Amino acid sequence: VSVVLYCFMGFCSLLSETLSMKGLTLNCMDRKTEAYELVRLGLKNDLKSHVCWHVYGLLYRSDREYREAIKCYRNALRIDPDNIEILRDLSLLQAQMRDLAGFVETRQQLLTLKPNQRMNWIGFAVAHHLNSNGAKAAEILEAYEGTLEDDYPPDNERCEHGEMLLYKISLLEECGFHERALEELHKKEPKIVDRLTYKEQEVSLRTNIYKALLTLNPDNYRNVLVFILKNGKYSSDEIDRLDALYKSLAQQYTWSSAVKRMPLDFLQGDKFREAAVSYIQPLLTKGVPSLFSDLSPLYNHYGKHDFNTTDFPSLLTLKLADILEQLMLELEHSIRTTGRFPDRTEKEPPSTLLWTLFFLAQHYDRRGQYDMALSKIDEAIQHTPTVIDLYFVKSRILKHAGDLVAAASLADEARCMDLADRYINSESVKRMLQADQVALAEKTAALFTKEGDQHNNLHDMQCMWYELASGKSYTRQGYLGRALKKFLAVEKHYADITEDQFDFHSYCLRKMTLRAYVEMLKFQDRLHSHSYFHKAAAGAIRCYLKLYDSPLNSPAEEEDHTLKTHQKKKMKKQRKAERTKKEADEKNEESSASGTSKSGKRHVKPVDPDPYGERLLKTEDPLSEATKYLKLLLKNSPDSLETHLLSFEVNMRKQKILLAFQAVKQLLRLDAEYPDSHRCLIKFFHKVGSMPAPATDAEKLVWSVLEAERPSISQFQEKTLSEANEIFLRKHQDSLMHRVVVAEMLYILDPTKKLEAVKLIEDSSNIVELTNAALGPIMAWKLKDYCSPPTLGKGSC
Repeated sequence: VSVVLYCFMGFCSLLSETLSMKGLTLNCMDRKTEAYELVRLGLKNDLKSHVCWHVYGLLYRSDREYREAIKCYRNALRIDPDNIEILRDLSLLQAQMRDLAGFVETRQQLLTLKPNQRMNWIGFAVAHHLNSNGAKAAEILEAYEGTLEDDYPPDNERCEHGEMLLYKISLLEECGFHERALEELHKKEPKIVDRLTYKEQEVSLRTNIYKALLTLNPDNYRNVLVFILKNGKYSSDEIDRLDALYKSLAQQYTWSSAVKRMPLDFLQGDKFREAAVSYIQPLLTKGVPSLFSDLSPLYNHYGKHDFNTTDFPSLLTLKLADILEQLMLELEHSIRTTGRFPDRTEKEPPSTLLWTLFFLAQHYDRRGQYDMALSKIDEAIQHTPTVIDLYFVKSRILKHAGDLVAAASLADEARCMDLADRYINSESVKRMLQADQVALAEKTAALFTKEGDQHNNLHDMQCMWYELASGKSYTRQGYLGRALKKFLAVEKHYADITEDQFDFHSYCLRKMTLRAYVEMLKFQDRLHSHSYFHKAAAGAIRCYLKLYDSPLNSPAEEEDHTLKTHQKKKMKKQRKAERTKKEADEKNEESSASGTSKSGKRHVKPVDPDPYGERLLKTEDPLSEATKYLKLLLKNSPDSLETHLLSFEVNMRKQKILLAFQAVKQLLRLDAEYPDSHRCLIKFFHKVGSMPAPATDAEKLVWSVLEAERPSISQFQEKTLSEANEIFLRKHQDSLMHRVVVAEMLYILDPTKKLEAVKLIEDSSNIVELTNAALGPIMAWKLKDYCSPPTLGKGSC
């Protein structure tokens, strides 16, 4: 009986493992439902099979259910704790999910089981490094080196071994052991193959050998910056020494533009002007279109560093941009009258005047003087009408001036001058989307995509700038479903980027690209703080807020209210064409044997069941969806004004008073003088003041917190809301944006003062100021101030 029972149990175990392996095979053929059923059936037959649990985890991992996969792996390890394959798979998931303590434990177990494998030593060291224990990681690498022979490595492993040595030295530097790191670097120099990285590492440890690095690459800004170690604060004597040093470098490296450009970041007054002349004139003669982009960081700064104003009294009167303007105007006048630069004898080519006008047009555009900018760029176009850059700069000027349709038209004209240039095509598409010409933009973008559905092509290429611009355009036009579709597509790209790191956890350890691997993981940890994700999440939140404020009963009603009749007909035609194409593709797929791979997969792209975002509009709780993205912004962009402005709007609608107050405090911390910060502050306390007296214990607690915190707000110290609003107006009466916010709050606080609020905005048109003698009077604000809607942020025209 015992023998029969034992054989029966063995048969059940074999059957369960066979079912699991069949399920794994079906999963590879995209038959996931059958796969899960078979694997679960196998587990039901034998819960003590580590193979079944391992396969179950592999299924979850393929579906990106990493936490469930980890649970399955741990169940498998309870049955077979020394299984190398399961431990390795578990370590990869722990690295992906940043379970660093578990990652260290698993890598240690792997090293204990297989101490003769290099990858286990390296993985254990990297695990400690990621777990904020760099010193321990360095010790592990040294212990690993102790196991190697003196003549190691062989020729075919020199690169990998050199990378490991550089990684260990970077660990020592990170831990503060600079002398030890430098000694180790010199000791292992013969075994390090990457000579450029060797020099860079040595420079970071000993900055007095920067000339050796400059010899290797004199045009690398980072290489020239190595001796600037005092956080940008210099005395006049130090500036003189730096100026002399750069002049000697310029004589030694005559072909390097970096040693000529970088002094402009710290020089002032006459020395700045002299250096700017020597840098700008050759580039104007050569015709470098990017000259203004190169010098634009100098604008709106009296200097990049904190100087003693007694040493530089001119800083009190002139900005660097003013000096550049005077310089360029003098160059323009000299070229017009004499055909040469001042203090020069040789004649300049006719194109020099063209590029001087080109620079001045961008200069005036940057300073908001659009009439002057248009005058200069029109003259440049009349001078040489075949230069495409001129048309794009004029398009940008028109965009800043508010004429988006004309900007799009001019950009398209420039595009037609060179139909083979993808960059020009993309810039033209941007202008069209800014002018809400979505259909034309899609048609233009399709010129550089594969034949077929350009939407899917752009999505597959992760063309996020296009999706963001399209989403903003649809939002402005009121098509919330389509806007959400675009914004959430960007969010999906970031999710895919996060998932893409999984394959590198084993690859980088095997190929020994350790420094790049750690940097990649650090980048992934801050991935969602990228500006594109911030814009997409903020756009989605605004769409959900609009959906909450103006709910729709059905997507059909949304179509009736937002789409015009001819647009509806166009959409129907598009849908019919898509259905026809889909049916044709399906027929071709069925008739083509080559459409099926060896694994049984059919290479058919899934059809989007909701191409216009109609299902996204059916959400029953828009605020909960907005909160999901708001949490990501609060976690990854806590120092952004826009994050806390959106937090205020969401939490006020959710009646989360303390969270809304927290957002107000963060706004005041970041920029108390920003118009929207003042708006949120006044609206919050006006809302709180109009609330009924607290009845429950929770409401009383909230009320007590607000009463305790209000005295700490400097704007309200012994002042009413109206008085605080008036003080804010007196501090910023020359700013249009501030006056608009004050007028809005004046009306909210007292609706009877509507006419006074309107007059407050109308009177602002009489405020002008003098910028300098060359330009005469201009308005005290730029037109882009009109283009910034509430909660959008500065300079968001």
